[in-house]
Amino acid sequence: MIHVAEKHRVLAVPAIPAVLAQFPSAKVVDFHGQSALIPHTFRDTRLLRAMGFEVPAPVLYHYDWPHPPGQPPFEAQRKTVAMLTTNQRGYVLNDKGTGKTRCGLWAFDYLKKAGLAKKLLVVAPLSTLHFTWGRSVFEMVPHLSHVVVHGDKKKRQKLLAQDHDIYIINHHGLTVVLDELVARTDIDCVLIDELTAFRTFNTTLNKAARKLVAGKPFAWGMTGSPTPESPVDAYGQCMVLTPDTVPRRFSHFRDMTMTKITQFKYVARPDAKDTVLRAMQPAVRFTLEDVTELPDVVVQPVKIGMGKKQTETYEALRKEACAQVGTGEITAANAGAVLNKMLQVSIGYVYAKEEGATERHVIALDNEERLERLIQDIGESSRKVIVFAPFTHALRGISEHLTKNKIEHASVDGSTPSAERDKVFGLFQNTDKFKAIVAHPKCMSHGVTLTAADTIIWFGPIDSHETFDQANARIRRVSQRFKQLVLLYQGSKAEETSYKRLNNKQTMQDGVLALFAQNQV
Repeated sequence: MIHVAEKHRVLAVPAIPAVLAQFPSAKVVDFHGQSALIPHTFRDTRLLRAMGFEVPAPVLYHYDWPHPPGQPPFEAQRKTVAMLTTNQRGYVLNDKGTGKTRCGLWAFDYLKKAGLAKKLLVVAPLSTLHFTWGRSVFEMVPHLSHVVVHGDKKKRQKLLAQDHDIYIINHHGLTVVLDELVARTDIDCVLIDELTAFRTFNTTLNKAARKLVAGKPFAWGMTGSPTPESPVDAYGQCMVLTPDTVPRRFSHFRDMTMTKITQFKYVARPDAKDTVLRAMQPAVRFTLEDVTELPDVVVQPVKIGMGKKQTETYEALRKEACAQVGTGEITAANAGAVLNKMLQVSIGYVYAKEEGATERHVIALDNEERLERLIQDIGESSRKVIVFAPFTHALRGISEHLTKNKIEHASVDGSTPSAERDKVFGLFQNTDKFKAIVAHPKCMSHGVTLTAADTIIWFGPIDSHETFDQANARIRRVSQRFKQLVLLYQGSKAEETSYKRLNNKQTMQDGVLALFAQNQV
């Protein structure tokens, strides 16, 4: 039996010969029998665990858990941080919405305060560098400094040369400044977000990650969906973090998890999940249902950067609109149309009509970050997903991108015949067909039950709070067995303001003129 003296930061461990042999300087006292007093530290905890003692993680007793007011860590987050801070390698396989980002920052902060780590490198998808990781550092551990390492090679080198506690870089940025990162021995902790980006073991990216991680004392990986396509997806990820848990040859791991049907076709073995689980250790896995502190529906804003063309076009529209309000050129009758155009630019697909032309065509702007984030969020979901796009012309671009990334899906809009819609909804709800449905929300805002999905992604805001509420209700039905996650993509002030109005149940067009006049879009 282990006892923790929290005030003195020591453990009372049975004073058996094996313990005294490993801790000869331990003081023996009469406490619940003869007990040896051992410091409750990272190294001593690991040694005692190796001896078979169930020693709680020091972070659970000796950390102040910084957090914004009213947002203390969930129990699942505390247990996740406990795993990370007692293992030099580890996998966080928690569902999206359970707060994995905060766990990684708390774990590093604890290790740094304990003198076990100096600097952290976060390797994450491009779309999350500023709005997810940068903002979380500011909110959760504001006493730590950070820098986003992005740009051409020269700029990355300059940013990396700055003295910070946390460096944040995109996945492919590793290959740009790999030598510099390997040489930085003070960067002794690496956290890879969306580890599945490294699932192909023989790519340049995977090899770069392996080279980087091999020389770092701490390295962890995070993903809510470790095997999105097949069990062999785990191999490349393990080669990065825990190469000793998988065979040296990919073909051996493939044979352990897959059965060959034809010359070019393999299917998963019945015990494939168990094999993957043994390989991806140590690990922690919590679902949304495990986090009892969460409400039944988690609504999460997702900040996403706009591309250069998007930003320039948006700013031109905004400045012109604000000026025209002052001159009376924009009235209540057409202010909504101007806002609508700004929202189109924000999501990256804009209707345009050339002079003299009879039909409009769609211009696709540089919305790569938004599309990348969409693939990431769908991939991280352990169940099905509904993607709502507020403009019909955007559906095709989204669908094409999902097809390119081999995500089986269906697309539904106003032109989809009723019989075809019913077929799609039935297959989605009752079979394994379709990972996602991409739809205009007005086509799915009443009567349809789609509880096979537990995640809704709004690619951009709709103009009606009734449609917004009804569309979200497709997964909030009595047959729903899981907690639900609603993600609100937003890259502009117009989108942010629109979502606020939806949540406040205000008609989108109400007060649009005031928004322009007050420069709030």
